Formats: sequence, structure tokens, C-alpha cells
Amino acid sequence: MTASKQTTPLTIALVAGIVLWFMASFITGQREPWDSSTYWWLIYPVAVAVCGYLGYRYPARAWLSAFILFMAQFVGMVIRNGELGNLWPLGLALFAIMAIPGMVVAALAARVARKAAQEAG
Repeated sequence: MTASKQTTPLTIALVAGIVLWFMASFITGQREPWDSSTYWWLIYPVAVAVCGYLGYRYPARAWLSAFILFMAQFVGMVIRNGELGNLWPLGLALFAIMAIPGMVVAALAARVARKAAQEAG
């Protein structure tokens, strides 16, 4: 895959992650929406579903798009809060752990996409 083709899913993941964080903050009314159950039953599953879509649509290095999506939520948090904060290493680590299910879903979706492409011709 060329660099320009890989840029598209990474850009989508970056924008989606930031938008999801701001959307979550707006919906929950909280500075850090992961403190709300709404984040976990609504936003987090949507984020993982977006990872699946990206993995299926752009199967090359699908795990990377998922990882970027969750790291972009960290960026969204920093932008939204207007500061990095003294617990940023913990937040970054938590987003990395939260990315794991999205990375798995993206990898599985990429596998399905590759298999479908092989069967199609």
C-alpha cells in the first residue's frame, strides 16, 4: 500500500477520535467523559465499531488505524481541557489499553475483507 493510501484511514481515525471525544464531552457534560457511564455504553462501542469499519475498508495495517483513533481521543482530551495535566502518562496508558479491543476488531475485519477479496477474484 502506498503512503497516500495509508494516509486516508489514519486521517479518518485521527478526526474520528477527536470528534468522538468532543461529542462525548458534549453529551455527558463532563470535562472527561470517560467518567460517565454514557461514554462506556455509547461512545466506546461506537469507537470500536469505527475501528471495525476502518479495518474492513482499509485492511492494510488495520490495527494502526484503531490505535490512532484512541490516541486521537487523548489529543481531543488535551485540546478540550486546554492543558496536558499532570496525570497525562496515566491517561495515555489508559487510552492505549482501551485501544486493544478496537485493534482486535480492526484486525478481524481486515481478515474478513481480505478473504472476501480473495473469493471475489
